[in-house]
Formats: sequence, C-alpha cells, structure tokens
Amino acid sequence: MKRWFAVIGDPIAHSKSPAMHNGWFDELNIDATYIPIHVKSEQLEHAIASLKTLGASGWNVTIPHKQAIIPFLDELDEMAEKMGAVNTVVRTADGKLKGYNTDGSGFVHSLEEAVGDGQKEKPVLLIGAGGAARGIAFALQYYGYRNLAITNRTVAKAEEIIHELGEGQALSLADAEQRLDEFGIIIQCTSAGLANGEFSLPLSLEKLQQGTIVADIVYNPLMTPFLLEAQKKDAIVVTGLGMFVHQGAIAFNHWLGQYPNTEHTTKKLIDELQVTTC
Repeated sequence: MKRWFAVIGDPIAHSKSPAMHNGWFDELNIDATYIPIHVKSEQLEHAIASLKTLGASGWNVTIPHKQAIIPFLDELDEMAEKMGAVNTVVRTADGKLKGYNTDGSGFVHSLEEAVGDGQKEKPVLLIGAGGAARGIAFALQYYGYRNLAITNRTVAKAEEIIHELGEGQALSLADAEQRLDEFGIIIQCTSAGLANGEFSLPLSLEKLQQGTIVADIVYNPLMTPFLLEAQKKDAIVVTGLGMFVHQGAIAFNHWLGQYPNTEHTTKKLIDELQVTTC
C-alpha cells in the first residue's frame, strides 16, 4: 500500500517540501507521496484527527503550528520536549504520534556547511522567539554556541527561552538595534520575507558590521529582503535553503530510516527558485 506524508502550515503554498520529498522518494524507489495541506490555527485539532484517520505515515509542521501541535501528540523525543516545539511527526508502528524537532540540527548543519565550525566563540543574536527560534537556540547551545542573545517584539517571549536555556540574554528590538555591532552571527528566525507575504525589516541593520555572518531561516525567496539588506553592508549571508534541506533530510530519516542526497537536492531547488547562490 502506498504511503503518504504531508506538510501542514499557514501559509503553505510557498513550500518546496513536496518537491523535495517526492524527489527523494523517486531517487530511492520508495512507493510514497508527500502533499501540502493548508491548516489554519483554529483547524489544527481537526486536521490532526483527519491525518490519523486517513492514514498519514507522518508529516512536517511549519509556521504557526510548531508549538500548538504538542497537546495533540502522544509523545515527544527528548530534544523536541526540551525545545517545546515540533516540526516532524512520526506515526509509530502502534499508531501513536511522536514529535521531533529537526529544525535546530538542520540549521546548525547548514550554518557550519556555509562558514565552517570555527565560529562558536562569536556572540550570536537570534531575531524572533517562536518555535523555530526556540529550536535553533537549543541546538546552538547543544553544539557549543554559548554566547547567545534573543530579541523579539515581545521581550517576555525571548526571556522565556533564555530562562529555559539557563544562559544568555533577552533584548528589546531597540536595544538589539543599538548593540548590533557587538554580534558576529545574526539569525533571522521569523517568517518575515516569505514569498507572497508582507515584509518589513524586523530591525534596523544600520549598525551591522562588515563581515558579520547573517542568516535567514526563510528560503523562498532564497535571497530575502533581510539578506539583501545585509549584503549591502558586506555581511556574509547564509540563506535558509541549507537549513530547509537538512531538516527535511533528518525528518525523512525518522520516517523511513534512510538519509537522502542533500547536495543534489539543494542544487535542484536553487534552479527551481530561479536564483543563484551568493
């Protein structure tokens, strides 16, 4: 019987997950398919029940459901529980739903693939305090990036993550703007810049220093307005595509016990996005 997987979120039309996973199914001769499903926040509980009833083997979770989905799952792996956010759900052999978070590891893998693993002493600023930011914060800490600050429109949400990490600092957007030149790595962790969405810079980059590593978790468009602005300041930019591909590959491995070819997929997606790497 053909297996099927999905990605749920709001918005979802921009997602390249179906192209990526269906490509991997073809490459590995796996009889399965992967579809996007638009799920609004008020529909989440009903959507999860429907996915179970219709026999989905697993699914990815994107904005804005990464935290909200947790009450509807039977169990979490250790890292997802610690992060308080889920981006991958596996339907186990006994029918239970187990949540994982592959965002953080996918991001760190992508960052180090782009700039090497010798950047761990640099002060890091995360912009945003949602599910993706939470996952990345815990993964950065796990992999040895210890000098971490988080800024968010609602500072209390940033303070919550810092408290759970047990180290670091929470900053208002105004404070982060004024201290931007103190950070060697800046990571944009909100949905700002998504294709077909409205965009305004989450904070001013006026004090951004030349050579700062600036990453964005949004991958469509590949060069977001935030990265384009950073590039004008001669920053080293890291697009969201690497994180997207690696988090997907880790999810794929959770579902099927195989790790797909990420290099080929990255090149293919760049062609599909009709942009060039920088």
